[in-house]
Amino acid sequence: MKKRVLVPLAPGFEEVEALTPVDFLRRADVHVVTASVGAPNPITGRNRVRVMADIDLDEALAEWGDDWDAVVIPGGAPGVERLLASDTVLALVARRLQAKQLTAAICAGPRVLVKAGLAAGTKVTSNPDARAELGAMDYSEDAVVIDGAVITSRGPGTANAFALALVEALCGADKAAEIRKKTVSA
Repeated sequence: MKKRVLVPLAPGFEEVEALTPVDFLRRADVHVVTASVGAPNPITGRNRVRVMADIDLDEALAEWGDDWDAVVIPGGAPGVERLLASDTVLALVARRLQAKQLTAAICAGPRVLVKAGLAAGTKVTSNPDARAELGAMDYSEDAVVIDGAVITSRGPGTANAFALALVEALCGADKAAEIRKKTVSA
């Protein structure tokens, strides 16, 4: 059965951080569902790129519930603020963190994990501007940090590495190496 990943998109999301993982995961034959949060389609990103989400978040959860192999939270401060304001997003992420299910976030996105109850001392990274809001986490400046079922990354410049870490976590090292080669990623 195909792996399924949810990527919530709120107005102001960082386009590179959302769409690079979507692209790489789809290349790996993962069923990726982009879901609009807090606005109807199209969703306008931080840099005014308009994207058609596959479905509204409430509809996605009505169809698949919590049956996701991963949830990926993109950054972009305006979008993250909207995700932080969504009780639905926070509840979903909280359930995943408690169950130790793969949950990932990039740039300012780790703020959502922290607000949803990420355990103190979890090793994370983020955009430097978000660091102060991550509380009692074990902070790293590595491009991508994996701590159990939590994957975090720093920003648009680390989106390829983040996406490849997701592919590896879901599909294995061989598939990640294949995608790395096909995309000429470092």
